[in-house]
Formats: sequence, structure tokens, C-alpha cells
Amino acid sequence: MAVSFSDLHTEGGLKSLENYLSGKPYISGDQLTRDDIKVYAVVPEKPSNAFPNASRWYDCVSSHLAARFPGKAVGVKIAGQSDPAESAPEKEAKKETPEGDDDDLDLFGDETEEDKKAAEEREAAAKASAKKKESGKSSVLLDVKPWDDETDMKKLEEAVRSIEMPGLLWGASKLAPVGYGIKKLQIMLTIVDDLVSVDNLIEDHLTAEPANEHIQSCDIVAFNKI
Repeated sequence: MAVSFSDLHTEGGLKSLENYLSGKPYISGDQLTRDDIKVYAVVPEKPSNAFPNASRWYDCVSSHLAARFPGKAVGVKIAGQSDPAESAPEKEAKKETPEGDDDDLDLFGDETEEDKKAAEEREAAAKASAKKKESGKSSVLLDVKPWDDETDMKKLEEAVRSIEMPGLLWGASKLAPVGYGIKKLQIMLTIVDDLVSVDNLIEDHLTAEPANEHIQSCDIVAFNKI
């Protein structure tokens, strides 16, 4: 995968990198690749907090290099680049690395047992963090209206409660008069915001077959974050 950005020595270049890294930890997705190393090589220093995605990515790449080359991974330069202010450790690292294409640099060789253990620990920590970050919930009050006064309201409520999906919990209900002998069902429900859309619940389930045999329409009366 060939990845390039505008001049990463400028704010505009860092902004392009920041936007590219939005929603993913590395240049090519979920895993560190040579694309990350090549881009890292032309970033002059760790991006400021104004670029949180780029700053986090820079730290991850730095940590990987430090683990692979302890005491030597003070900088990485792409082929053809040189730095007049290069430090002694950098020069020493160059001496130990054969000249040639960057792809010859074995940053992704066989993992050691320590590497595998560290990767497993990072993955476990990420999963634990995801579990702690629970999605927000909302409490909703719906008016569910029948077709006419001959609609069996007990079957209507059964049709409503028969709808099940992750993140949806039906609550208390009652019948309220509408007029002309017609009653509506008022029912509470609790939803996990990231899992359930009330609009989709109404359009795709409550007013669709087979529930629409009893239900004429639904209205959201109240919607409150919990």
C-alpha cells in the first residue's frame, strides 16, 4: 500500500495525517506495517496535542521501534535521506544496517515469545477498556395506535412486546382513550443508543408485517437520556 502525505514539516501536512488516522490506530488499519515506518521517518518530531490521532500513532510507532531495537531506535530515515545533525547512536545503528531498500529492514520478522506476550496483553487491555466504556442509554415513551375500535388491544400489545433485539427492553404500559371508543397503548422502553434506533424500530418492526396487522401508527411521546 503506497501512502503519501503533503509536507509533514508543516501544520497542513500534519493535519492531513491527523484526518487520515481518524478512527484507526495505524496507517494501514489495525496493524503496524512498513507504511507506518516510512511515514514516521519523515515526521520531524512528535505532533502536539492539537493532533491527538497523529500524536497517539507517533507514540505507538516509537514504542514498537524501541522494543525492536532497544537503545538504538532513536530515529528512522527513509532511503536517500540524511541528517547533518544525526546523533552518534543513529550513525552506529546505520553501520549495523546494510544499505539498500527500506524493505530490507526486518521490522516485522518472526515474533519472539516476549513480543507475543506483549501483544496479547495489549489486546486484553483494549478489550477490557471497551467493556468499561458502556454505550449511553435512553428512556422512551411510545404511543401505539390501533386501526379502529375493533382492534384487539391485548394482541396489539403482544405484537409490540414480541419484538426483541439487542439493547431493547420493554417496560410498563397502559391503555389511554383516544376518542370514539378507540384506545391507544402507551408503553415505556429502554434502549442502548448505539444498538437501537427508535425510528428504525417503528419503521422496520412496529409498523411492518406482521405487527401492522394490529398497529396503525406509532408516535414518540418522550425521549430522555439516562
